[in-house]
Amino acid sequence: MQGGCNCRHVRYRLTAEPIVVNCCHCRMCQRSSGSAFALNVMIEAEHVEMAGEGAPELFEPESTDSAAQGSARCPRCATVLWGYHRAFGLDFCFVRAGTLDFSREVQPSAHFFTVTKHPWIALPGDVPAFEGLPEPHEPPPWGEAGQRRIDAVLARRAGDLPDAASEAKGRGSALSQRQVSIP
Repeated sequence: MQGGCNCRHVRYRLTAEPIVVNCCHCRMCQRSSGSAFALNVMIEAEHVEMAGEGAPELFEPESTDSAAQGSARCPRCATVLWGYHRAFGLDFCFVRAGTLDFSREVQPSAHFFTVTKHPWIALPGDVPAFEGLPEPHEPPPWGEAGQRRIDAVLARRAGDLPDAASEAKGRGSALSQRQVSIP
């Protein structure tokens, strides 16, 4: 899969299949996407390869809000290419599916934060939907293979995580407690 920004200055290629594709209906994704939800392609950062002359700039919000998250944007047209989730850090990219050349080929395999989804959106019955993020007792929507990929990246960076792991566990996120397996 390949994609890029509106002005085509920044081009990228995904060198592996996504871990999961999700629709996030949280208010932050609604605001940042300017739409009813963000369609995210979760993939390890090491599998996002630059394929053009330009490189994205990392945007870090100047917010004290713990929910604020960074993103990679084109320095020329400011298209958001992917975001970073606080529970995963910079090791995972949440590629905005709309920036893919053939975004119509990407189908969500989970819906998150349906408690704030717009009422006119009908969710398919065969796709897992969660009021927030999956709870620790629920199977992760990325399956066992996806969990192994997540665990492998986290194991490689384990030496860099003591403070981040404590902070993530302190927030009580289901992702940081079980599915992401931050030590």
